[in-house]
Amino acid sequence: MDILNLFNDIQAADPEFADRISPRRAAIKNITSFGSKVAVAALPFAFGTLFKKAYGQTATSSVNDVLNFALTAELVEATFYNTAVARATAGTLAIPTNDLNAIKLIQADENNHVTFLRSVLTSANESAANKARSTAAIPAGTFSTSYDYSGAAKGVPGAGPFSAVFTNYDIFLAVSQAFEDTGVRAYKGQAGFLKGNQVVLTAALNIHSVEARHAAYIRRLRATRAGAPANFRSWVTGDGTTASGITVTAAATAATNPIYANEATTAQAGAELSGIAGAKAATEAFDEILSTNDTLAILTNFVK
Repeated sequence: MDILNLFNDIQAADPEFADRISPRRAAIKNITSFGSKVAVAALPFAFGTLFKKAYGQTATSSVNDVLNFALTAELVEATFYNTAVARATAGTLAIPTNDLNAIKLIQADENNHVTFLRSVLTSANESAANKARSTAAIPAGTFSTSYDYSGAAKGVPGAGPFSAVFTNYDIFLAVSQAFEDTGVRAYKGQAGFLKGNQVVLTAALNIHSVEARHAAYIRRLRATRAGAPANFRSWVTGDGTTASGITVTAAATAATNPIYANEATTAQAGAELSGIAGAKAATEAFDEILSTNDTLAILTNFVK
């Protein structure tokens, strides 16, 4: 195989190929530095991973597209926590005091994220259509006209698999975890679109790390509850119900499994890692991205 000719052929078919792989050139360089025999053996794996990641989500989104996408997700989360805290205050959602104090901090974070994203979009002179969405009020205290946290997927409002989300604390925690785990992977999936704007990229990565802390904390709370899944972790292990620990109903599992798609991956940049400490540890060591479309498909389950 003539690698240079291969690159030239692909470049001729796709003039943007170099831009797509530029963040991944270092991986190829590192592989080839190991020695010729190792490099040749690793090439099929390296190129398979490179092409999957280069073309899996085409980098055509503008900075404002990413900001509006992030705002869409943050509004879902902020409204969720606003509603939960209001229900807890009213006495219809029983949350232990220490837990509630922490959840109020998460609520404040999510609302701050919304405020930040709106301000950036406003300063960027976002279009009238998007600006209207980004300046909409955040409803609090009840199901809004936009969101249905029962997960009814545009079916009968309140009749989804998480219908007890604001009356049963364990169900609330499961949905909270679903949103936080989605947020971690979604922000990671958008980072590549922001590489030309270091200010916004830095802010997005700051939000990403906060979402990760939220996810770990909510997972820890779930692990302390009676009836928690055995050996449930503060981090993601594998995919499906192994990752989510959500087995309320088949419908609940179906709604949340896509959040953990591809998380059972044990190879990174062409290197198979399961031989080091086992497949389980390999899946735990790395998070995979969620694309824009995959994220929106997940959130659609909670939109009227």
